[in-house]
Amino acid sequence: MRRTDRVISENEAQELLRAGEYGTLSTVSPDGQPYGVPVNYSYSGDGIYFHCALEGHKLANLKGNNKVSFCVVGETRVLPDKFTTRYESVIVFGKAFELADDEKHRGLVELVKKYSPGFMEKGLRCIEKDGSKTRVYKISIESMSGKASSEITEA
Repeated sequence: MRRTDRVISENEAQELLRAGEYGTLSTVSPDGQPYGVPVNYSYSGDGIYFHCALEGHKLANLKGNNKVSFCVVGETRVLPDKFTTRYESVIVFGKAFELADDEKHRGLVELVKKYSPGFMEKGLRCIEKDGSKTRVYKISIESMSGKASSEITEA
């Protein structure tokens, strides 16, 4: 990372992953075209879970190359009079693997825990009813880095 003064600790990066509302999953098509798409996700410490339809652009890309990057941006605040932005972000590099059976169920439960914690019983029924209509992937994290800027410099 070029700006080492903005590096955040691994613990801070993990906390940002836990707290983030959504992340941008980036894949590469067989012809080399990059593709980034926002997804809901859950981070559990051993990986990042996301779900998707049974077919689509990102799935075609993952079939040919499962190497991905995943970016989460936390709080931001543009400081127009300072010509800068306060921000926090984390980027993960890894490989995405489709899950099946118990692992798939665990991934869906993790998503319900994150996005609908007050509705676990209803979420579990939904998983049971509609789980076959979705695919679940887990990003196995190979590396992670985060950075933040809170400094205000005079213009």
